[in-house]
Amino acid sequence: MNKFFGGLAPMLMAATALSPALAADETEALRTPAQIVAAAPQTDWERMAPANLLVMDLAPDAQGKARRVVIQLMPAPFSQGWVENIRKLVAAHWFDGIAVVRVQDDYVVQWGDPEGENPVKAKPLPEGLAVMSEADYAARASDATAPDLREKVKALESLSQMMSNVSDLTPSEVLHGRDPYALVTGFEAGWPVASDGKELWPTHCYGSVGVGRNLSPDTGTGAELYAVIGHAPRQLDRNIAVVGRVIAGMENLSSLPRGSGEMGFYETAEERTPILSVRMGDDVPDLPAYEYLATQSASFAAYLDKRANRKDAFYIQPAGGVDVCNVPVPIREVKP
Repeated sequence: MNKFFGGLAPMLMAATALSPALAADETEALRTPAQIVAAAPQTDWERMAPANLLVMDLAPDAQGKARRVVIQLMPAPFSQGWVENIRKLVAAHWFDGIAVVRVQDDYVVQWGDPEGENPVKAKPLPEGLAVMSEADYAARASDATAPDLREKVKALESLSQMMSNVSDLTPSEVLHGRDPYALVTGFEAGWPVASDGKELWPTHCYGSVGVGRNLSPDTGTGAELYAVIGHAPRQLDRNIAVVGRVIAGMENLSSLPRGSGEMGFYETAEERTPILSVRMGDDVPDLPAYEYLATQSASFAAYLDKRANRKDAFYIQPAGGVDVCNVPVPIREVKP
């Protein structure tokens, strides 16, 4: 999230300011983002419901080590048609026995039915899957509940009205250069999001999980998924549904061998990594609990400010701003 938009009207400057953080003497003592996260009180952490977690077990590696990936599903109002399809696929054990079919360097790991494009050999999908429209890639900007995000959206409305009276430039042209993909960015209920004042959408950051699809108007069912393993491909925002994020076991995806075929697809069955099973978290007895740092907490505001303005011994020049994808929401495993 960019902390400042230079040269804009005061109302937008105020709307993009950070919420009150920790006291000055506290933040001075906590010189790094990691220190701020470590010092965050328990009241600033939110527990993730196991029913909203996907647990994907890959085949063991060459040394026989188990490989598990845990994915948190996207909450409402985002991508709910696809999310419900994924729940149906998991309930039908449809993901069991499919495979990782693509690993493209600095881009994505993708898994699905290796024969999915073959009508004769494709694994049958369970009945009752929803067909989503492209309009469902985003929600309404008015759906934002985070106070600071709502203020930004409100400021955009005022800016649009002001610009229509005094300039031929659009708000997008005024703001171009800070975030080339959106007018404002922020966090909604623990997730990085963006908005143009009319729509609100989840962003493609490292670890984001999206729905593979064919050419438009196809939007995908949720049976083919990918995880971002490289630089945030924000150009995919509002072009593909984001349905979750990897919260544990990312190394088991990002370390897989890159595919030698076009776009990183594996060319032989032997190259693929089998998926043993995918279950909802509340069906996995040994799954630990997870929690994230609440994005409306004072601790997160201090953490965000420090990500944008590093002043510890290593940094020479504070950046004065930070991309929304360069503020990973802290997530931790809860110790017994």
